Amino acid sequence: MTRIAKGANTPVPAAPLRVAVCRRHISGGPVVDASVLLLDEDGKVRGDRDLVFYNQPVHPSGTVRHMGTVEGDGRIAEWLEIDLPRIEPAVRRLVVAGSCEGGVFGQVADLALQGMTPDGATVVSCSVTEAATETAFVLGEFYRRDGGWRFRAVGQGYASGLAGLATNFGITVEEGTPAQPPAPVPQPPAPRPPVPHAPSASARPTAPRPPQTPVPFAFGPEFAPVVRRGRGGDVVTVHEPIGRGPVVVEAWHEGDGYFATHTLDARNREDELLFDTTVPGFRGRVLIHHTAEHALRLRVEADDAWTLVVQPVSAARHLTDGVQGNGPEVLVYHGTAADVDAAHFGDEDDGGSFAVRCVVPARNPGPDIGDPLINGIGTVRRTVPIPDGPLLLRVEADGPWSLGVRPLPVPDPAAQAAGVHTGRGRGSVTLSNPAPGRPALLDYAIDSDGSVFGHTVRIIDEYGDGEQLLRGSQDGARGRTLLFRNGESEVVLGIEDAVDWRLSLLPVETAPALTGPVQGTGSEVFRYAGPPALLGLRRLTGDEDRLAIRTVQAHGRTVVCADTGGRRRPAVGPLWVSGAGHCYLLVNAPDHTGWHIEPTPLQEAPAFGRSVSGHGYGVVHHSGPETDVILRHEPCGGLDVLVVWALDERLEPVRRVSIGGGLQRMPTGYLQIRTMGRWTFEERG
Repeated sequence: MTRIAKGANTPVPAAPLRVAVCRRHISGGPVVDASVLLLDEDGKVRGDRDLVFYNQPVHPSGTVRHMGTVEGDGRIAEWLEIDLPRIEPAVRRLVVAGSCEGGVFGQVADLALQGMTPDGATVVSCSVTEAATETAFVLGEFYRRDGGWRFRAVGQGYASGLAGLATNFGITVEEGTPAQPPAPVPQPPAPRPPVPHAPSASARPTAPRPPQTPVPFAFGPEFAPVVRRGRGGDVVTVHEPIGRGPVVVEAWHEGDGYFATHTLDARNREDELLFDTTVPGFRGRVLIHHTAEHALRLRVEADDAWTLVVQPVSAARHLTDGVQGNGPEVLVYHGTAADVDAAHFGDEDDGGSFAVRCVVPARNPGPDIGDPLINGIGTVRRTVPIPDGPLLLRVEADGPWSLGVRPLPVPDPAAQAAGVHTGRGRGSVTLSNPAPGRPALLDYAIDSDGSVFGHTVRIIDEYGDGEQLLRGSQDGARGRTLLFRNGESEVVLGIEDAVDWRLSLLPVETAPALTGPVQGTGSEVFRYAGPPALLGLRRLTGDEDRLAIRTVQAHGRTVVCADTGGRRRPAVGPLWVSGAGHCYLLVNAPDHTGWHIEPTPLQEAPAFGRSVSGHGYGVVHHSGPETDVILRHEPCGGLDVLVVWALDERLEPVRRVSIGGGLQRMPTGYLQIRTMGRWTFEERG
């Protein structure tokens, strides 16, 4: 924290800041109202709209906002948002002031100012200690210097209140003008920051808008924001001229009671429902289409104090990376076509609805504004595309949410020539085999969008059908698998339920050789050269994710070697090799699943005499003539069945002997058992 004395100055980051004008709560003490004046190079405002306070809470540029009052732990704070990176170039200074109603500043205890970054770090703090009979005070000012911003602690008082202070900076004060505020009305607490030194996680606000270059907005009428306040049920009429087109209606409601707002049509009947909530300390913004055929009228139902602010679309928050909120919101986007990462964290019951609509001026000129992008319930994580701006996003939410915008990925021809392909969201990519006639390694890194089973990658055929190659819940977000298993010259992969993804092709020779015991995590590919053998598989982590091994031949045939079925019990399978004594092994496991694999000689397979038993995947050897046996099976779960395969001399599965238990004919040679439960083979009689 940078605490400075009166007259001192310090640099501050060029970032969106939350500024608190705070004081100690004293019963019956004066009310302090915070304000900001935007001054040009002559130290004057450019007009009345350059004064932001509780009765004019949003500057037309949207860069300065009055966020209302929060009380807690014996302190009271008036909160302001100042988006320094987006302040208009003509504005050289931002004066933060306070005015006093019902007393003088000498009666205000512990008056102070604190400025914080969006992550809650305090960057400047100063106190007022010399107040006496003043009714207005300039606490401090942000000013430009050498391409950046600095803050100066001023501490100058005025005996003539906000009117005298405003006059000093160029505002002509007349009866009823914004510079002469009416008697204070209780401010409804919205989801804003807590009082400094009195943290409250539930009261934290949505983050201020991140930096963005100011761009003139392309649609919607321009007008001075209109503020109305009240308590309980009422009907609000906005006589001020607004103009035809989209406008933003912002609402605050105090307490945890019911709050609803409808627009009224020309026949004075309820038209559009804007707000309908029992969320404590509710605050939200919605977009309406004002026809300008009659005055805007709003019917309010409320259990407590409320505030309505009708404002132009140009005052809406800007969509950039990391925008957060709680409840309905309207966002402006001026950039090029991009992807939006959206997350909804659900309401207090892990439910609640979440919808995002895109409003493009050319396509949505009327009252039914917005193309649906997202419509979900409860926890939602999704990536959706948006076109070139300018456009609006309408967020409808029952709980906290976040939106982040990212430019579209630009293909890198050099990387693609090297076998590296990147993308975002759902899409397809054509991969060329670096060594046609042979397989290749596919190294993948795929972030899932929160779907139940994670991302999916399919090999798409000429008919558009797909054979599953990867699934996030089974193969993890990062790992390796074998591609071009039949020696194809190219394949088309379809990616679904993904956010960012990266695919790299590597020569198959880069796969590690399996020559003895190996431990690892996640999905991996091994090369094996040697005689037919057994392969032991053991889980090293305690999770219940799938862990399996498959054997792949050069001609592409793939069979299951061993599978733990999410259990800790070891499994054994046949290491099937080609006539030349070679194969590939695919270990399929999520990222965090640890495993141990170990090849062992065939002689270690249990021999069948009169009986043999085991648990889970295994291999047995029957050296005698064909004989009748009784197969007994204790399933591990309702879907578990006993499957027995006859293996040839290279341990290739060549014939399915049995599905299920009972009397079966056992051939001579090696047999593979595939089940998760217990099994027993007993000679008949």
